[in-house]
Amino acid sequence: MSNVDSSKTIAAIGALLLFLSFIPALGIIGIILLLIGMKGLSDYYRDESIYKSALKGLIFGIIGIIAVSAFSMLSFLGGLITTPVLGPLAIIGGIIGIIVLLVVAFIFYLLMAMNFRKAFNVLAERSGENNFRTAGTLLFWGAILTIIVVGLLLIWIAWIIAALAFFSMKLAPTQPQQQYGYAPPPPNSSTASRYCPSCGAPVDQTSTFCPHCGKQLPPA
Repeated sequence: MSNVDSSKTIAAIGALLLFLSFIPALGIIGIILLLIGMKGLSDYYRDESIYKSALKGLIFGIIGIIAVSAFSMLSFLGGLITTPVLGPLAIIGGIIGIIVLLVVAFIFYLLMAMNFRKAFNVLAERSGENNFRTAGTLLFWGAILTIIVVGLLLIWIAWIIAALAFFSMKLAPTQPQQQYGYAPPPPNSSTASRYCPSCGAPVDQTSTFCPHCGKQLPPA
């Protein structure tokens, strides 16, 4: 199995574990595996935006978990101390704390979903696997609707679709010209049409990215 095949398999397993993220340990392992896999795919397509967007999503997710955990601990300790003294006021404060907790969780999860959506959209464009775009959209709207049950359902479905997209995405085989360079025919050749300025491989007139090296092509 090649490195890029391993990357997409690792990413797929990570997405499946994120489907089971209601078990915290599996969710943490899943998001780490997903990031490792997307780093390999980012290198394969020579597009750092895939990895950078996924990394930002991971960072926002971790910050959110830390913020929520810290705020929960402070609220719990504060309640133990103030309830005997303040009575009903402490209960009101606890309700306000829960609302703040939900808002913090919502903001950071939304930021995480937005960045993963960016990464999935680029993968969809580069690989031609439109399930990535579907997964990113469901993840985004699921994050927005986390305040109701349907939001969690959309998120679970999103990770399943993402896993299927990783498993089914087609990867172009390594071409000899990627290793040794590709020599295009002379300018006067009757077969000359359009060539990638990066690797010199022939490309279709309507192509946006070179199918051989993955570089973005200038307008035809």
